[in-house]
Amino acid sequence: MDNNFKANINSPNYWNWNGFKICWSVTGEDNEIPIIFLHGFGASRKHWRNNLEYFSRRNCASYSLDLIGFGDSDQPGIRQIGILNNEIWCNQVKDFIAQVIRPKSSRKIVLIGNSLGSLVALTCAVSLEDQIATVIASALPDQIQENKKKVKNKHILKKIKDRFIKIFFIFFPLEIILFLITKLGVIRLGLYSAYFKKDNINRELIDIVTKPVLRITSARSLRAMCIGMSSRDEKLQASYLLRKLSASKKVPFLLIWGDKDNFIPLFVGKKIANFHRWVKLKIVSNSGHCIHDEDPSVFNSISYEWIRDLKTL
Repeated sequence: MDNNFKANINSPNYWNWNGFKICWSVTGEDNEIPIIFLHGFGASRKHWRNNLEYFSRRNCASYSLDLIGFGDSDQPGIRQIGILNNEIWCNQVKDFIAQVIRPKSSRKIVLIGNSLGSLVALTCAVSLEDQIATVIASALPDQIQENKKKVKNKHILKKIKDRFIKIFFIFFPLEIILFLITKLGVIRLGLYSAYFKKDNINRELIDIVTKPVLRITSARSLRAMCIGMSSRDEKLQASYLLRKLSASKKVPFLLIWGDKDNFIPLFVGKKIANFHRWVKLKIVSNSGHCIHDEDPSVFNSISYEWIRDLKTL
C-alpha cells in the first residue's frame, strides 16, 4: 500500500451536512468511475483500507464515507437529529453525491456496502435508481419475508411498540454498557465472531472499531440508532426495498457472501437470490462477515469484474 493512499485515508476531508461534520476520504478523485464505499455497523471509512487503492488503480474514484454517528463524523443524539436509521444515512449519501461528487462527475455511481452499509446502499438504489450504476452488497442485514403478513390493527400496534422502544432506550444505560464494552474486551470478542480468519484481527482493526466508541458523544448517537432502526417503517426494510427495486430491475445487484458468516448466515443470501432471480449471489468460501477485509484480493477482483462488465455505467 503506497504512502499517498495512507495519507489520504488518515488526513480526511470534512463536509458540512445539515450542520453536522461528516468525514470522508477519496483516492483517485480524477478517475472516471465514481464508487462510494459504505461501512457496516461500528466500523468507519477506514474499514475499506484494503480496497480503495485497488479500485483507484483501475480508473475508479474511490470515496469512503463515515456515516453520521460513526467513525470521525459527528455523533448526534435524539435532541440533535431525532433518530438515525437507513433513511437518514441514505439522505446523507444522496447529498454527498449531489454536493461532493456531482461537481466532478456526471457518471452513474457504484455503491459498495458491507452489512449496514449494504442496507444503506439498497435504500439509495431505490431512492436514486437513475443515478446508481449498481449495488455490490457484502452481506445484507434485515429479515427477509417473501409475502407481507396482514396484521389487524397493525398501525396501532406499531405506535405502541415504537413508544415502548423509545422509552426503553432513553432509560437504558448505554453509557455504562459502552464503557464496559471497551474495558472488558468485548470489541475484540465481537471481531473474533465476525471474522473467520482470526489473523486479520490486528491492532489497526481494533483501533478502527474502538476509537469512535470512546468518544463522549457515542452513547447518545447509539441511542438514536437503536430507536431509529428498531422502529423503522416497513418501507425501510430490506424485503420491501428489494421488491421495489425488483419492479424496475434498473439497478444490477450483486451479493457477496462468506460461507462462514456468523452474523448473517449464508441461507439469508440464498433466500434473497431465490426470491429475486435478478440478484446475483457470489459465495466466498472460508470467509466471514467482512469479506472485503478478510479476503480483500478475492472481494476486490469479484467486485471489479462485476463493475467492468456492467452495461449501466
